[in-house]
Amino acid sequence: MKISARNQLKGTVSSVSEGAVNGIVAIDLGEASVMASITMDAVDELGPTEGAAALAIVKSTDVIIGVE
Repeated sequence: MKISARNQLKGTVSSVSEGAVNGIVAIDLGEASVMASITMDAVDELGPTEGAAALAIVKSTDVIIGVE
């Protein structure tokens, strides 16, 4: 698979929460994790399962940072 996005984070699926319209897929990156909201059609097509290798691909024009 070739894609233009350069922010590719390799990890492991830690959970998949299915909803009526969207699902939430959490990916453990080691020291951090990332969660993605995807359609249930995408969940069904991709078939993410807990423990499976996954790639979080970030393509965005905005990044919001917060500090305490």
